[in-house]
Amino acid sequence: MTNDVSRSDTAAARTGRLFGVGLGPGDPELVTVKAARLIGAADVVAYHAARHGRSNARAIAVGYLREGQIEEALIYPVTTETTDHPGGYQGAIDEFYTEAAARLAAHLDAGRDVVVLAEGDPFFYGSYMHMHKRLSGRYETSVVPGVTSVSAASAVLGRPLMERDEVLTVLPGTLEPKELAARLATTDSAAVMKLGRTFEGVREALEEAGRLDDAWYVERATTDRERSAPLRDVDPATVPYFSLALLPSPAATAFTADADAGRPSGLDILLTPPATRNDAATAVNRPATASDAATAESRPATANDPATAENRPATTSDPATAENRPAPARNGAAAARHAGLDIGLVSPDTGMVSLEAANATALSRIKTAGRAGGVTVVGLGPGSRHWLTPEAQEALADADDLIGYGPYVDRVPPNPRQRRHPSDNRVEAERAAFALDLAKRGHRVAVVSSGDPGVFAMAAAVLEVAEDPQWLDVPVRIIPGLTAAQAVASRAGAPLGHDFCILSLSDRLKPWSVIESRLTAAAAADLVIAVYNPASKTRREQLVRALELLRAHRRPGTPVVVGRDVGGPEESVRITTLAALDPASVDMRCLLIIGSSQTRAVTRGDGTTAVYTPRHYPE
Repeated sequence: MTNDVSRSDTAAARTGRLFGVGLGPGDPELVTVKAARLIGAADVVAYHAARHGRSNARAIAVGYLREGQIEEALIYPVTTETTDHPGGYQGAIDEFYTEAAARLAAHLDAGRDVVVLAEGDPFFYGSYMHMHKRLSGRYETSVVPGVTSVSAASAVLGRPLMERDEVLTVLPGTLEPKELAARLATTDSAAVMKLGRTFEGVREALEEAGRLDDAWYVERATTDRERSAPLRDVDPATVPYFSLALLPSPAATAFTADADAGRPSGLDILLTPPATRNDAATAVNRPATASDAATAESRPATANDPATAENRPATTSDPATAENRPAPARNGAAAARHAGLDIGLVSPDTGMVSLEAANATALSRIKTAGRAGGVTVVGLGPGSRHWLTPEAQEALADADDLIGYGPYVDRVPPNPRQRRHPSDNRVEAERAAFALDLAKRGHRVAVVSSGDPGVFAMAAAVLEVAEDPQWLDVPVRIIPGLTAAQAVASRAGAPLGHDFCILSLSDRLKPWSVIESRLTAAAAADLVIAVYNPASKTRREQLVRALELLRAHRRPGTPVVVGRDVGGPEESVRITTLAALDPASVDMRCLLIIGSSQTRAVTRGDGTTAVYTPRHYPE
């Protein structure tokens, strides 16, 4: 009998459980399995609504409700209108949340399980969180996440939110335009919520931040009233509260090419006959339009697409097939006249374009068009700041945006005026596209590389990606830096005093068979060899195989210089021999200089060892 009373008392004392259930953005099919189960099992289903009584949350969940459930409509006393409450708007809302929590607490105290419906995700600008704050300390509480409107908008547009190290910032449209613009200017991707009456301020902020051309508008995503468009084309009078502005992933956007993929490239414009040159120039200088972005996703991939270039069939413009094309024979002057080119740009003897004159002409056009943006690829040198050239320092100070591999970006002193975009070391093409896209929008962008940017670094990546027609009018400048090979050589003496070559042992971008054949040729030619990227954590075998090959061509006592982090805080320089070099002692931060048959290691009067290669070679 006692046990029965105890069970009865326990049952009477049991309180209900509170569930905050996310319903997703509007499509009932996006309600999670768990959310649907909890809605159907609940004793009480609560939802928020404006004074008209209609609830978007209930409309999404109606298919999962069952007969006999208690429904609690939590009606806001005020939304956007004014109120005569003594505490003003906030006072009225706080009082409402307190009263609503008390109503739910009464059900929970009676042992009823309560589900509070929330559009999107309960903790993402959701009304449920105000119930959670007031009740979670007193009752057993669970929150079921839901698909947010931001994810839905990204899916509707077919545009990724962010990738790799990009930063996504979610902002309320209720911020002052100046503050909103400042935040938009310093992030990669963004979603601006709560539009409605704030729309014009949000548009103003996007324009001030230089991001308006990239912004998209999405309204009631995934519902039958869904609408999306480039934000600059949207009439403010038509914007409801349930809408948002989206700045998708810059890296992904950068790879979305313009609709007119066939426009000419590079010197093609300079060499276009006058009858058609205006069309080409117009294509380069015209501003991007909303229709470009809308149609870019659906157009077929072109030869200029970085992602598809390797797989596309060869064309007459491919180097491999260009040799086989018939071409009319013309002397220099005739070729210039045929091309409609200013004779001053072409040598009358060779017909070759003067690079200096062509670049000056292109830059003049850019200045005439009033374009301030551009990409400068800057060599930082191998490590120490005193190896940074004055020209490089000036370019870094002038930049609006700094882009590069994270450790290299960290080497540049912070500038509060600049935006910094560090990324992984294996995304060179994406990094280049991001830089070019920012520059196209008027940003002065510095892409940083260790050493010299033209030696196994970002200069080639930027110029390769810049061949895409959408970035033809983006100026690209290369600023040299001291190479790692020069730095290591200087620490050892002068091992590069005679003919030498530079090779990378990384087979990430070229097959090992190519590396092996080049290494064999260099060894057979008795060249001093500077070896970049000799080994990494996952790439150990390549150096072992390279040493086997070199030892077949060079004597065991051939001097070898091993420089690690030269110019950096962990600098070390070792001089060893080809026979004694241990591959296990070499990592990605090392550079090797393999001597030739003439390279010597000599002991100086102070006991130090110097390695040099004589300037002369025996006959």
